[in-house]
Amino acid sequence: MKNIKKRTSTEDVLFQNLNRFFSTLDGIIDHEVVLTMQNYIQHGKITCLSHSLYVAYSSFRACEILRLDAKSAARGAMLHDFFLYDWHVPGYSEGLHGFSHPRVAHQNAKKYFELNAIEEEIILKHMFPLTLSPPRKREAIVVTLVDKWCTVRETLHLENRKICDLTLKMALIKSDEAND
Repeated sequence: MKNIKKRTSTEDVLFQNLNRFFSTLDGIIDHEVVLTMQNYIQHGKITCLSHSLYVAYSSFRACEILRLDAKSAARGAMLHDFFLYDWHVPGYSEGLHGFSHPRVAHQNAKKYFELNAIEEEIILKHMFPLTLSPPRKREAIVVTLVDKWCTVRETLHLENRKICDLTLKMALIKSDEAND
């Protein structure tokens, strides 16, 4: 009898992908300041935390497929909007939010985490062409494009709710586990 490999269900594959993804975010996803991103709305009713998780997971998977540094892509994407203020309220940002928030997110990320060059470039250049200087590292290009794709999907209410809900739920569970 031939050795037949058991097929894995879509849910099993997703769960395996999410576990790999969250293992790259150890120390970030359960950080109390990162979790405050849940208090700020990003697009429509989507919070900064949910948006960042959506961008980070999508970038992680794209970089895995492209055989790039998926861990740095996930970490940089998770912190790309780590600006920690409500950009909808006038006066909270220095200048126009679209132009200034990458620098604020970068300052905040460096304050709390050790970043590599790829992660720094992702945070600083994800708003290209508003940042004028284009991303050079392949992972930063992927995150920049994925961020725009996720933003359009969130704004038009076309986001993948299953991925968004699962990543947020798992993030909150991980933070609860870390605090126990």
